[in-house]
Amino acid sequence: MHFRTKYFLRVLKPSISPFNNCPKCFLSLVQRPFCQRELQVCWFPKCFRNTYIVPGFQGGIQPRRFFSYKDLLKSEQANWKACSANYTDLTERIKRRLEAHYEKYSTSLHSLVVKLGEYVYFEENGCIFRSKVGEIDEKNSEPLLSAEALPFHDSLIHRIRISPDHKYLAVGIKSANSEECACVIVKLNALPNVECIIPDVYSFEWATHDILFYTIQKNLQCHDVYLSDFSKKCSRLVYKEQNARYFVDLYLTKDKHFLTINSNSKSTSEVWLVDCCYPLKTPLLVQERTEGIIYHVEHRNNELYILTTVGDPIGYKLMKAPVDSCGLENWRFVYTVKEKAKLVDLEMFKDHCVAFLKFSGQLYLDVISLVSNSVFRIKLPAWACSFELEPRPEHTTSTCCFWLISPVQPPVRFAYSLADNRLVEHTTQEAPITVNCHTIRLEAKSKDGTWVPITVFHAASSIELCRRPLLIHVYGAYGIDLNMSFKAENLMLINDGWILAFCHVRGGGELGLGWHKDGCLKKKHNGIQDLQACIRLLHELGYSNPARTALRSLSAGGVIAGALYNNDPHLIRAMALQAPFLDVLNTMLDPHLPLTIEEQEEWGNPLIDESYKEYIKNYCPYQNIRPQNYPSLFITVSENDQRVPLAGLLRFICKLRKAVQNNAQLNSTDDKGLQAPNIILDVQSGGSHCAPSWEESLNQVAAQLAFLYNELGLDKQE
Repeated sequence: MHFRTKYFLRVLKPSISPFNNCPKCFLSLVQRPFCQRELQVCWFPKCFRNTYIVPGFQGGIQPRRFFSYKDLLKSEQANWKACSANYTDLTERIKRRLEAHYEKYSTSLHSLVVKLGEYVYFEENGCIFRSKVGEIDEKNSEPLLSAEALPFHDSLIHRIRISPDHKYLAVGIKSANSEECACVIVKLNALPNVECIIPDVYSFEWATHDILFYTIQKNLQCHDVYLSDFSKKCSRLVYKEQNARYFVDLYLTKDKHFLTINSNSKSTSEVWLVDCCYPLKTPLLVQERTEGIIYHVEHRNNELYILTTVGDPIGYKLMKAPVDSCGLENWRFVYTVKEKAKLVDLEMFKDHCVAFLKFSGQLYLDVISLVSNSVFRIKLPAWACSFELEPRPEHTTSTCCFWLISPVQPPVRFAYSLADNRLVEHTTQEAPITVNCHTIRLEAKSKDGTWVPITVFHAASSIELCRRPLLIHVYGAYGIDLNMSFKAENLMLINDGWILAFCHVRGGGELGLGWHKDGCLKKKHNGIQDLQACIRLLHELGYSNPARTALRSLSAGGVIAGALYNNDPHLIRAMALQAPFLDVLNTMLDPHLPLTIEEQEEWGNPLIDESYKEYIKNYCPYQNIRPQNYPSLFITVSENDQRVPLAGLLRFICKLRKAVQNNAQLNSTDDKGLQAPNIILDVQSGGSHCAPSWEESLNQVAAQLAFLYNELGLDKQE
């Protein structure tokens, strides 16, 4: 299975630009299963080269553009062209160093791999191959599909699903330049050929050898579920969610007995079961959605195992109920995550569940026996900061494989034997990189007395800590942990003497569900005050100083970063943001942008509630720009970003420039030596929200770091 909390995160997190306004309505209007509406699907000829796209889906995956102020955009593009010339040499040097680090520490951890029976299907360099288990090499790999051969420009493969009899391959294709997507169906004959391409497909699962269920994505939302019967060459609508507050996704239980239709918001969910033995029957409702209760289900021995937030204490619990009487009144406790612990992941096997947990900065496993109901706890190495599970492990395997990672440690593979209760490390490295890098865990006392975790990394050096550059990382939204995965550029920074500090502020999920609730809606100020406290503590303890402190963040992390930029500009020297959300109020008041209703559970609804409007206005980075001494700022955004409206960033930059100019005029006689901040907006053509191609990502990171090195006076040192 993956009934992971990551499952919820994938569905719930990445919405920043809202959509439509509607009155508050907790009753979902759902068109129940199996409407007889036909979906227009085009069935293709058997010649791969002559494949064509479904009618109405011509010209590849088309980007949508949400921006105005074209004159201002041209002005910013011209400004970037002029500014970038100052960083060209430094950017190229940093890029070459990054390439060397990534080549040295390259990992295939995020490659798509699916094991089914005696075969392994995997993606490599935009191609999908098949090999027999244990024979994955160039000679024994059978090519099945190449993304380059498809009629899409710059497409990426993001999902692979195989029919139970290995007759069909379903491949999720996503445009590198937008969030548009499609599903390619390949018939695995002696010579594989594309049977059809279904547009706008987000998630999909095989229920039987011939029947594929899939969701259709429109305006970043998924509300409709269809099935296609490839034996009869027909399609039909299965489920339609009418309420824009919910996002619909599909998941196949680990034992492949049920396909689940999951309709989730950020605070509640509803699950329908499709019996894979009878996929055309009406799906079974597990439990009608109840406000404040999230749940997801797995299946074992005619019982549903339910991961849910129901009951006290706040946090996730594992419960079970019989399939034929699965309502909430019949749920029985199996296991509870202790309070203030973060459930990172949960993996189910035939007779065990393995919970991946984080508590007080320490990672550990809880191995739950589903036979004896006993729990065996394993403490993991202290250097580890995050987990990554082996993708879609076999249900019957007796070994749970995963990787442990830190921002400065490439993935180290571990295997836990469920039969022997034994943890084994599999690594070719003589010693973890972290032995040469100090990892320190601190806590800062926020304004309301709450202790906020900080994870700090730095190399041993003769240079005093107070003289070194400090790079702050922050996010603090959607209950999502700050990204602590390995990045090769972190090693480059550590080698150059940087201190890296990861501030786990409220609004994120590092200390469980309560940590998120204490930093969203009308508690957003908590996360802002947490960041202030973290930076002040670091400086007090001698970690760098304001003149050598920089901050990086992205997406919704821009809210907290932007608030600090306005409220405490003296704490940092420079800030680099990727696709930041800086115009919260105007975005939440715009009914024509995607995802408005979904976002109201994170930010509130200023459209109908004046108190939320005033609260958001009080911290919104755009609303609080004023004439003062600002740090330098570098913002990168993609022109096609559908989640962070480019118009909002253009407004922000324009208003900020005016405030800087006004401040310079007001202080022209008082502070003649004051250096004006560099304010730069880099609008990348193409791309989508925080997901550029490898080459674009490398260029963006190199440009951001070149900016920070220059601002902190490290360019000559580099």
